[in-house]
Amino acid sequence: MSRDLLVIGLGNPGDRYANTRHNVGVDALAMLAARCGERLRPDRASSSLSAELRIGTCRAVGAFPTTWMNESGRAVASLVRRHGIEDWSQLVVLHDELDLLPGRIKVKLGGGLAGHNGLRSITAHLHTQDYARIRIGVGRPPGGPGRGADWVLSKVPSAQRAELDVACELAADAVEVIAAEGIDAAMQRFNQTQ
Repeated sequence: MSRDLLVIGLGNPGDRYANTRHNVGVDALAMLAARCGERLRPDRASSSLSAELRIGTCRAVGAFPTTWMNESGRAVASLVRRHGIEDWSQLVVLHDELDLLPGRIKVKLGGGLAGHNGLRSITAHLHTQDYARIRIGVGRPPGGPGRGADWVLSKVPSAQRAELDVACELAADAVEVIAAEGIDAAMQRFNQTQ
């Protein structure tokens, strides 16, 4: 059955990665699901946790691939086929972004991979980069770019967590705007005001 939107929250599975910067995508998705009165449940057919979401009049599916981040594309490709996604603007990927300050988000349609292994996997499996992204800023690591992996995979101190939670709420807001008004409206609203 086709859906209006497929919303993917990227992250790594397991308690070891909960509350890390790399998992802000799935954190934002969980917030969106809660707003819709749903929670993510195991979906073995697509190696994900997923939920049917009603966002206004939009019929959406939210999913968190339970593969490792660098294998996300396998689950996403399966979900795209299953839910009849044919227009790439109907696929919205929520992910962490080193190039944005913590607490900020940016909505994009298409674009590069910026070294993100989850996006690289999705692009490899779908053979396109033209899907929508909501980039959730986690900031650059202290100590330079060579520290990126440690930075995104480390637990976030509580003083910084509040800032990331605000960004996750903004990302959920952006999905709601995409569902109601389209990607251009979301880009105009969220990319200008931060």
